[in-house]
Amino acid sequence: MVGESPADASEYSPPWFSFSRGKAHHGRRNHPGCRRTKSPSILSFMRATQYTCMLLSYLIENKADKKKLVMKLKQLESSMSSGRKMFRLGNVVHALVAARRSAELPEAVPRLCLTASHLSRALYFVCDAVLWLRSVGLQPRIDRPKWHHWATKCYYCSLLLNLARDWYEISWRLEQAVLEEKTKENCFWQEHSEELNGVKSDGLHSFLCQLFQILKRNPPLLLDLVKNLCDLSGPLDTLGIYKTNPGVIGFCGLLSSLVGIFTLASPHLKLKQ
Repeated sequence: MVGESPADASEYSPPWFSFSRGKAHHGRRNHPGCRRTKSPSILSFMRATQYTCMLLSYLIENKADKKKLVMKLKQLESSMSSGRKMFRLGNVVHALVAARRSAELPEAVPRLCLTASHLSRALYFVCDAVLWLRSVGLQPRIDRPKWHHWATKCYYCSLLLNLARDWYEISWRLEQAVLEEKTKENCFWQEHSEELNGVKSDGLHSFLCQLFQILKRNPPLLLDLVKNLCDLSGPLDTLGIYKTNPGVIGFCGLLSSLVGIFTLASPHLKLKQ
């Protein structure tokens, strides 16, 4: 199931999703707000299961005594993929609402990146819905390779735009760090002249140290960056940009899913959209 690359979209949570809202209705089992908060968690665990099966089947597929287990793992992987498609049918509306909300952001770069990313995801969800119709036999004449290719392209564009937004956040913080360094340099030039000269002599080392400190101080940005980079492995392979194997895709997908579950459990670690 390497072709199932645009899988991260299952992690997409509706704009009105909130853990506090779910807690407010604790004990009201039939309240729609409770059902809505459960959906992203279910999708996250289904996604983690899918990629775990992909990774395990790749690791043991060459063992003669594990043929039946590999077959069961691939069947479970396929079932998780189909189930996630069914759960995602309404996400196109959520993506359009999120695009409208991000279009009102005050800063130009985040506004452009996030709005375009949400619109790309909306197109992906449309393609995904079409593929689901074919998989359940409602539209058997649909050209699956064509629609899957378009879905992967939309998902790939969404990831690139998310990474552009991440880099904007990083570069802004790097700029702030440089300004702070210059301020300290002006205030304590004589006292720290030797140390400053040492930093200047190794620009790459200084840049990497600053980048490490920025990501260390901003866990939501770090997690979002890791998640987006991991999610790239699937589209890069499907589109033929950088070929890998199911093991790499399964590992990256599992890591991305775990990050998604972690941010669902701790909403304060999710980068604000």
